Order: sequence, then structure tokens, then C-alpha cells
Amino acid sequence: MIGLWDTTGNEVVKALAAERRSAGGVASGMALTLIVVVDEAHVREAEAAVTIASAAHPCRMVVVVRSDVERDRNRLDAEIVVGGRLGPGEAVVTRMYGRLALHAESVVMPLLVPDVPVVTWWHGAPPAEIANDFLGVVADRRITDAAQATDPVEALRQRARDYAPGDTDLAWTRITPWRTLVAGAFDTTEGNRVTSATVVAPHTDPTAALMIGWLKSRLGLNPQWQHTSDFPRMRSVELRCANGDELVLTREDSLATFRRTGQADRNLPLVRRPLGDELAEELRRLDPDQIYADALGAAAGISGLDTRPSQRVHVWKDPSKQPSTAAAQGVATA
Repeated sequence: MIGLWDTTGNEVVKALAAERRSAGGVASGMALTLIVVVDEAHVREAEAAVTIASAAHPCRMVVVVRSDVERDRNRLDAEIVVGGRLGPGEAVVTRMYGRLALHAESVVMPLLVPDVPVVTWWHGAPPAEIANDFLGVVADRRITDAAQATDPVEALRQRARDYAPGDTDLAWTRITPWRTLVAGAFDTTEGNRVTSATVVAPHTDPTAALMIGWLKSRLGLNPQWQHTSDFPRMRSVELRCANGDELVLTREDSLATFRRTGQADRNLPLVRRPLGDELAEELRRLDPDQIYADALGAAAGISGLDTRPSQRVHVWKDPSKQPSTAAAQGVATA
């Protein structure tokens, strides 16, 4: 590891090039550049997740930590790791202070791997508008996490209002096992039409909102959201068919119990995956996810998300001059 304190962007680029030369073959074959926007308290957590994800997707990780934007003096600190503790990829952890933190792209752009896709991941409260952050505008794919916001369901609605093809959210990734099991149930429905559905979950659960949106967009019905305070996450999905059959998928710790009228109960795996596995799933595809767009739009009551332009135009906003209510709404300001 190389540590550079009170340095410049040019010095970071030079140090990375030198470290790559010394590492030799370890530093070849980068599949993408992953920009991680995170606060200081969660840097190690983000590094651990990328270490898992980079085993399947070798990448250059550029971590951006913005701090103390009102400081009079600008400062840039950086750590460079090639191979080693962060897996087969490369990592540049940058900590920016003062007004430099509001222009992170001046440091990040020279660090992008040429001719490979760019993915930006906000590990924290998602931005209100991605176009306000140049690190999102430059990316081919943008990963947020509505669950990190103060109001996760409202944050998900904001993701729909601000959506552009290439956006995704880890709340969507977390229901992949649920969607797989529900879709598998239709292998034995023998063409019976689903007439109604109920999702049992806390009213603050964004995964439940997306599950309802997915069922609505795929089946053309209006699922009921049955709120519960007895469980911290989505508890069950219940489907009722035209012939009177009921299909119920209920979470029991790391298992799901699948019940269907006239059949014996079955226990199926439903394990909550580590953050790194969720991130790795999103890095598998770098094209727009139309199924997610349909589900998000249905959840928020907004149609035509997948027809929007995929390219954003950067809209500059000084986060230090925004109303203080932004923080109360779960919006990352700097």
C-alpha cells in the first residue's frame, strides 16, 4: 500500500502507475472502473464488499470520501492498493477536504481505466438528483441503496422520478431470491391466472415496494400491501389463482416455506446475502435493466421510465448551500 498525504491528483496518478508496474500481471485485465461514494465511517465496509465483488469482476475501485467542505484549505489524501488485501483489482481511496470535495471529478477522471465501463455506487443515502453529482453523470451504471435513506420508500419514489436507463438500486437486488422463488411457483400453476396478491412487510421496506411493483408490472394486477411491525423485513408473498388455489411464500430466518393448496409444504433456501454478493450481481450486467424500470415505475405510479434518455447532463449545485432539510430527507449532501 502507498499512502499520499496532502497530495495532488497528478501525484496520485503517478503513484498508481508506479505501483501497477511493480505489480506486473496482477494489475491487468480490468473489466470496469467502480467509483464508490461513501462517508468515512463506512469506507472499510465498502472495501470489504468490493473485495468480494472483484473476485468475479476485476476492477479499479476509486473511493471518494468527501469531508468538511467548508474548510478554508483544500486537501487531498490518498491510499493506493494493487492486489493484496482488496483482491485481484486495484484501489485508490481518496479523501477530499474543503471545496475540492465539491469537484471530486477533477481527481477521479484521470483515474478511470480507459475503454471500460464506469459504475458509480453510492454506499449511503442516495442523492436526490444524480445529475447534481458529476460522478453519476459520467457512469454507465449507477447503483443506489434506498434502504440507507431516512425514508426508504420515499427515496425509492425519488429514484423513479429521477430515473434514467442504467440506474438500479440494491433494494431490487435483494428481492432477486424472492422473485426467483415466486417465478418458480408458476412452473406448476398449469396456466391458472393469478387474480390477486398480498405482500406482508413493514411499511418502510423498499424491497416490498419493488416486489409489489414487479408483480403489478408482470401480472397486471394491484397487489395489496399488508403492513406489519412484527418483522423487520418483507415477511411473505401470497398469490391467489382463478381456480381457488393459494400460493404463499413465507420467510423463516434463512428459509422460505412454500405452501400451495392441495400440496405438502416445502422449505426452500432464502438466505440474506452479504453486501459484496449483492454488488457482484449488479456488476454482472452493464446494460439498462428494463425489468427493474418496469417494477420501479409501477411501484411509483410513473410509466415510461425505460424510454427516457440514458445520458444525463450535469447540473451543478453547491451542496453546502442547499437547504438543511435535505439531510432530514435522507439526501447525501457532501
